[in-house]
Amino acid sequence: MKKLIRGLQQFQESRFDEYRGLFEQLAHGQKPKVLFITCSDSRIVPNLLTQTEPGEIFVIRNAGNIVPPYGAANGGEGATIEYAIHALGIEQVVICGHSHCGAMKGLLKLKKIQDSMPLVCEWLEHAAGTLRVLQDSYSHLEGEDLIETAVAENILTQIRNLKTYPVIHSRLHQGKMQIYGWIYEFETGHVLSYNPETHCFDAPSTRLVEDELSAIRPGQYVSTDGPTVHGSAPADNDRIRVNSPWLSQEQSNRIYRGSSTGR
Repeated sequence: MKKLIRGLQQFQESRFDEYRGLFEQLAHGQKPKVLFITCSDSRIVPNLLTQTEPGEIFVIRNAGNIVPPYGAANGGEGATIEYAIHALGIEQVVICGHSHCGAMKGLLKLKKIQDSMPLVCEWLEHAAGTLRVLQDSYSHLEGEDLIETAVAENILTQIRNLKTYPVIHSRLHQGKMQIYGWIYEFETGHVLSYNPETHCFDAPSTRLVEDELSAIRPGQYVSTDGPTVHGSAPADNDRIRVNSPWLSQEQSNRIYRGSSTGR
């Protein structure tokens, strides 16, 4: 607590002046562009990770970055989602999981924690779809490989849960909503983003490129900077291939692939 109080003093004495103009502007209202749903894990700092300023992202945090299906719980998640989309007009949502997730470790041993942490157990039941996929499709995995896969599959489960909300469903129907699934890796600081076309997690720039391509005329090519996009201008039916620069080819071929191709 002493450290927190010292931090408050330092903020008021020095850092606040750096943001004074911004805070005065934010006092009149907020206009965040992204709803960022992530885990309560203390190792994740959304603004640090995304290098965003106060007022730029609207954050929901809970154990396991879980989105209960619409009507399944009376917690704050549903109300916050509804407010973010309807009242604030947010049109982009990120569901961000992370490596070594304690919630996913708990999900894999629900029966063992039922007596000691009944509320945690009840909460993790909103990830029952993730557990079933792991049991049916990944029974050959164990240890860290299983946890990594649980993290990835859980993000897909929570995206499906998010789509059960009427306000989300309506915005998707109107083409006014984009949903992204991210995995943050503590050890490297890297982030992988789910690609619904390839059913893999790739560098985040992949999805941005595809979003840009979907918004332009057939045959028109958008060039991009950086090492992740390769190849010359694609033909109408060709795909841009993007490889993660921090994974080996073997890892890229193995890791974070969905359990089915019909997602």
